[in-house]
Amino acid sequence: MITRRLFSLLAIPAMLTLLAPTAFGRDVTHIMGTTTVPDAPLRIVALTNEATEDLLALGIVPVGAVRSANANPWFDHVAAQLADTTLVGEELAPDMETIAALQPDLIIGNKKRHEKIYDQLSAIAPTVFVENITGQWRENLAVYAEAAGKTAEAEVALADYQRRVTAIQAALGERRAEKVGLVRFIAGQNYAYDNDSFSGSILRDIGFGRPQAQDKPGLAEPITKERIPELDGDRLLYFSYETGDGLALEEEQNWLSDPLWQNLAVAKAGHVYGVSDTVWATAGGILAAHLALDDIERIYEIASTR
Repeated sequence: MITRRLFSLLAIPAMLTLLAPTAFGRDVTHIMGTTTVPDAPLRIVALTNEATEDLLALGIVPVGAVRSANANPWFDHVAAQLADTTLVGEELAPDMETIAALQPDLIIGNKKRHEKIYDQLSAIAPTVFVENITGQWRENLAVYAEAAGKTAEAEVALADYQRRVTAIQAALGERRAEKVGLVRFIAGQNYAYDNDSFSGSILRDIGFGRPQAQDKPGLAEPITKERIPELDGDRLLYFSYETGDGLALEEEQNWLSDPLWQNLAVAKAGHVYGVSDTVWATAGGILAAHLALDDIERIYEIASTR
């Protein structure tokens, strides 16, 4: 006869099996649906530059990450932390075999870039996507943190960013009302950046105004030399997406020497500033946001809030 104690012992494995999804996993709702992820994933692969630096900000070093744009292989501000991270291809072309070989327990990516391979990635490991990489970087950080089991850490990181913003606002005083323009030079086509871009979101957080042509929803729009006067304001920031062939820098110099550019009131006042494309456009995460705040402090000669 099986005693009550022995029956209880025999029942434990079955009970653990029934409880496993609750005890050892969490459901995360994201742009692609709902995915069950480990409570504390240890081997995470990041498929965007933004996700990579957000993980680092949360105290997680991804086992695999896509190449930082135009870097070999990582942006300078994350290179040291990614010394032991495996390169898994390009942001627009992840290497599926390398990802699978890493045996990840979580993959995080982006619908706009990776929707077509979502099912393949999900067959390798639980996969969580955000919708896009733009001025919604705070919301994206929250999704990554939930997937990684680091929500509390994300709240601390965002609070620290807001602390810096508040301190910069106080130091700026009335200068917060200044209109700040943004233009990006890319070989073959240049862009004015609007409010919903990553760079636009940083300016919006501070409370800066924008030149009228850029003070609107949206990421960016093509701009030709004839529209240079639309960039005028109190300050103008420019950045160049240089891929190594020198063409973006050539475009930059061509515009900066143009009479229309030189005739801008902001140029005549000496309030035009070249800033890092990595920081203001390409990286897209919270570490870049802090570097952008560093630039604002430098440009406005504000004491560091770090």
